[in-house]
Amino acid sequence: MKNYLLLLTLFLSLNISYSQTKDEVLAEAYLLYNSEKASWHGTDLFLEKFSNKRDQIGGYLSYTENKTHNCIFFDKSEEPKLLAQLSFNDNFDLEAVKIDSTNRNLNTLEKDLFSIRTSTLKEINQDTIFKQYSNTNLNLIPIITKKERKVMVLTGPKINGVVIFGNDYELKFNKNNKLTSKKALHKNIIPIEYNNETNEATTLHNHLKSTGDLITSTDLCTLMLYGDYTNWEQHYVLSDKNVSIWDVKTKKLLVMTKKAWEKINKHQAEKSKSKNN
Repeated sequence: MKNYLLLLTLFLSLNISYSQTKDEVLAEAYLLYNSEKASWHGTDLFLEKFSNKRDQIGGYLSYTENKTHNCIFFDKSEEPKLLAQLSFNDNFDLEAVKIDSTNRNLNTLEKDLFSIRTSTLKEINQDTIFKQYSNTNLNLIPIITKKERKVMVLTGPKINGVVIFGNDYELKFNKNNKLTSKKALHKNIIPIEYNNETNEATTLHNHLKSTGDLITSTDLCTLMLYGDYTNWEQHYVLSDKNVSIWDVKTKKLLVMTKKAWEKINKHQAEKSKSKNN
């Protein structure tokens, strides 16, 4: 394994033209991860601290601002008001969480996030492009950056012992929060079971041409969220042109061409064959 990883590292020196795209995918993946992580912890803490407000919940949003990851819960009003805000640092240290239950209107960013999330819910309910499967939830993650406004929709499991890739969507909006495009990122759903009693260290899935030649930000977000609960060491995404390799433990991404990948596999096979002779 060490020799194999060394060979992979050597190919980092290749002049790969999609490196910037890889950086963009990683950056978006961390936005998605931080949002979902804030939602996970925020939901647990809200239900623990404000159980008396459970029936008032109209929804929730998570977003990052000034390196703080916020999860807000709002009421069912037509113009929602805040029920509580839970703010986390980069390490999601629960001892350092800040909780604010001031009854206030949503700020400008929160209103925009609410708007594009609400539009996405309407699309999900009326457009057959969106698929929903048993024992899963569709998780909506609105993102607003200086460059764009979008909602990423991921499929999450309702049961333990499975990681779900695919059945994910991207909806883009203009600066007025009007929908401009929508598409399915993967054309199918890819559940992969895991069992901590097994030694399975490597998992993979394939990308169709329509999904693209890089691992998606949604794939990476899923791996960041669930990787620590598995025994996985690497996850591979194979496409027509490239191979993306995510190291679960170090949280590093390596992307190489399919030709380089095949060359390494051929070298390993020949080496193994020579040892057995």
